[in-house]
Amino acid sequence: MAVRTKICGLNDAASLRAALAGGADAIGLVFYAPSPRVVSPEQAAALLAEVGSAVDKVQKVGLFVDPDDALLDAVLALVPLDLVQLHGAETPERVAEIGRRTGLPIMKVFKVRDAEDFGAVGDYDSAASWLLFDAKAPDDAKHALPGGNGMTFDWRLLAGRDWGHPWMLSGGLDATNVAEAIRISGAPWVDVSSGVERAPGHKDPARITAFLQAVHAV
Repeated sequence: MAVRTKICGLNDAASLRAALAGGADAIGLVFYAPSPRVVSPEQAAALLAEVGSAVDKVQKVGLFVDPDDALLDAVLALVPLDLVQLHGAETPERVAEIGRRTGLPIMKVFKVRDAEDFGAVGDYDSAASWLLFDAKAPDDAKHALPGGNGMTFDWRLLAGRDWGHPWMLSGGLDATNVAEAIRISGAPWVDVSSGVERAPGHKDPARITAFLQAVHAV
C-alpha cells in the first residue's frame, strides 16, 4: 500500500499548489496564534479559494491547540475542513465534545520521547478517529511549539504496532530521512511541516516537491 502524505502549515498559494501538484493526500492549516505558520479563518478561506477546485481532491486538516468553541465555530463557518487535528492537552472528554460540535473526525496528537508516552493512547480510542505521533521537545527546550520543531524521535518505538485507527508519523521529517522513517516505523501516513521550509513559517515549494517525490519512491 502506498504511503500517504500530509503537508502541514501551508499559508501561501505557491506552496499549496506545489503540494497539490506533487500529489499530497492532505494539507494542514494552522489555527494557533503563537505558530509562525498561523492563518486566520479569513486567510485560510482565501487561500483555498485562490487555488480553486484542485483542493477538493485532498483532505483539508485544521490544526488546533486546546481550542475554545468560539475559535472552532469561527474557522468552520469559513473553512471547509475534513478533519480536526488537536495538538494540545485536550482530554478524551474534550476531544469527544469537539467531535460532536464540529461533526468531523478528530485526530489526536501524541508527543513521543520514549515508550511511556504511548500510555494514554488507549484513553482516546472512542473519542479520536485518527492518531498522530510527533516528537516531544526536551524538558529544557525554550520557546518550543506544540509541533513543527524539527525534532525526531526513535521510530523503532512504532514498529509493528496496531493502533486500531489510521495514524501518521511526524517530527523532523524531510526529503533526506522520510524513506528511512517509513521503513523503520511502518507508518502508513507521514506529516511534514518544518522539513519543507526555508525559514520558520515560510514553505519552500521545491522542498515540498522533493519530499513528496521521496515518499512516492518508497
